[in-house]
Amino acid sequence: MGILSCESNQSYPNAEEWVSLFNGKDLSGWKIKMAGQEVGVNYKNTFRVEDSMIRVVYDDYDAFENDYGHMYYTTPYSYYKLRFDYRFVGDQTPGGENWNVRNSGVMLHSQSAESNAFEQHFPVSIELQLLGGLGKADRTTGNLCTPGTAVVYQNELDFTHCISASSKTYHGDQWVKAEAIVMGSESIIHIIENDTVLRYSQPQVDQHFISKDYPGSDWEIMGVSNHDYWKPKAGTLIDQGYIALQAESHPIDFKNIELLNLCGCMDKAAKNFKNYYIKADNSTCVYD
Repeated sequence: MGILSCESNQSYPNAEEWVSLFNGKDLSGWKIKMAGQEVGVNYKNTFRVEDSMIRVVYDDYDAFENDYGHMYYTTPYSYYKLRFDYRFVGDQTPGGENWNVRNSGVMLHSQSAESNAFEQHFPVSIELQLLGGLGKADRTTGNLCTPGTAVVYQNELDFTHCISASSKTYHGDQWVKAEAIVMGSESIIHIIENDTVLRYSQPQVDQHFISKDYPGSDWEIMGVSNHDYWKPKAGTLIDQGYIALQAESHPIDFKNIELLNLCGCMDKAAKNFKNYYIKADNSTCVYD
């Protein structure tokens, strides 16, 4: 899934070196892939930068016609912490599925933009699902969805497509802070507003894209025409990949997207040693 980024330029071992993945001005460092479009095509200006936010908007749509899209940060990671703020705004675009009302996500350990099939709706990945309240009933956020994947949850290999978190429900257009602690293929933790809401481990490729109970070929229904590449990999652990922001018919804003790499130089004699690194990549070490 690409080359890991494990670089560090900080000589103070206790200072956390958070990196912004968004410069607040443009989409530099990100690559767009939308279903039915070539890589790099920002169909109907879906992804925009306004007021120091990344906005997923549908002003130029008459209707949503399976125009699923994702915007991928161009550096893959393995061990890291990710944090960001999000909010749902406005109304869903006509034509969107009922389950996509106030629904979006951030994909972790994702395949690359370039490796998506042309019509593919969602990348093979681990989704930190974001849901907004609908005004009445409870509706958790920070959930897990697994397009083409499965995880070990509560000590058992779980093929459930979406697993609910224990978060509160957030109604309205308020900003919500979300975080993920990603430890390669060892474990992933979801955090919402400083509360740990979900833990699981051993993310891996699944034989089914959605569920073994889904009617027909769920890979083909979701536009994954190259499923013969993925199916033989069932059971293969996923220990790295790309981060992607999702567009699936309801407007959403993102800001303060930051990452703390937990992979780097673990030689204490090096200038760029960090005592919070979890995964060693001593090829990045810098010495006097």
